[in-house]
Amino acid sequence: MADFQIGRNIKQASGYTAFIPEKFPPVKKIDFPKKTIAAHTEAIRLLGKLDGISQLLPDKNLFLMMFVRKDASNSSQIEGTNATMMDLIESQNVEPGNNLPDDVDDILHYIEALDYGMKRAENFPFSLRFIRELHEKLMKNARATHFSYPGEFRNSQNWIGGTRVDNARFVPPPPHEMQKALDDFEKFMVGDDTYLPVIKAGLLHAQFETIHPFSDGNGRTGRMLITMFLWHQKLLEMPVLCLSSYFKKFRNLYYERLNGYHNGDVLSWIDFFIDGVISTSESAIKTCAGIAKIRDRDILKIQTLGKKPAETAAKVITNLYKMPIVGIADIVKWTGLTKQGGYDTVERFVDIGILKPMKTGATVYGQKWFYADYLDLFIADEYSSGGLSDFL
Repeated sequence: MADFQIGRNIKQASGYTAFIPEKFPPVKKIDFPKKTIAAHTEAIRLLGKLDGISQLLPDKNLFLMMFVRKDASNSSQIEGTNATMMDLIESQNVEPGNNLPDDVDDILHYIEALDYGMKRAENFPFSLRFIRELHEKLMKNARATHFSYPGEFRNSQNWIGGTRVDNARFVPPPPHEMQKALDDFEKFMVGDDTYLPVIKAGLLHAQFETIHPFSDGNGRTGRMLITMFLWHQKLLEMPVLCLSSYFKKFRNLYYERLNGYHNGDVLSWIDFFIDGVISTSESAIKTCAGIAKIRDRDILKIQTLGKKPAETAAKVITNLYKMPIVGIADIVKWTGLTKQGGYDTVERFVDIGILKPMKTGATVYGQKWFYADYLDLFIADEYSSGGLSDFL
């Protein structure tokens, strides 16, 4: 059902048909029904609760990387990347200079771009230039299905689905129409307070994907913008809302609702988007509560080791929050112990139930151990209902 005219499919001089956006946002204000407004109120409540509980985490920046990894891996998986968050963490644990699998490299580029955006937005306005800079970090020296032109808006026609522009599922606006649409998009992004913030975030994401302004990397850039926008609106102090996991879980519906948006079904898209914010916020709140519980439990375990071992163990567990898969070399680096001392420390962690070995039959120095309960908070949904037990 078409609620509003977002744009029209218009035949171009060269013969194909492309989607030409109308004025954005629509001149006639979109009036959302009471149930949508009520859902928005619930989303704001849960975002506030999430922000509060995440702020209570001690040394919260230690845990932030795990949330960023989760969003990066899920967003990349939507585009067909096969690497999981577990693969990503393992790859970040290899010696510098080692070649990384292409799938993992995609995710690392996403992390680099998001980290750059958080720092850049502290003293630089939200703008089209800011989006281009994010895209440059995302795509520079990254794998691409075709020329990606990092940081540059496209100057040729692209399309979604199909093998050619004339049999595509959706054809975004050609470059000369694209620029008009981007101008409207930027004005709405930075200066229009007509819509409630979560609704506005949903409109921005859908409109960005409709314009599809880059030759490659539009989906990942658009999903990154959601996190950046909610953070910029001060609804979150840290980017701990991994909305990409919701979009991946309901990938077919995600694409269906975006396609419906192109056809004017704005309400169904916004309802889906708000449901995603609610569901993901609830999940992230549970994760933050789980982090606090595991941290408190394991600090008590460490204190049973005796004074000197406990001091060493405290250094190790602090690093495990950022890098929950370790080898002996990591323990040595973090503590300054000998290799034997590092192994003894790992054995203590295994004995008290903090670390588990990843491989059976591996030699000591070829073995890796992982912080199973902590990891399970973030990646259980990548496996079946057994969580990390499926991985073992």
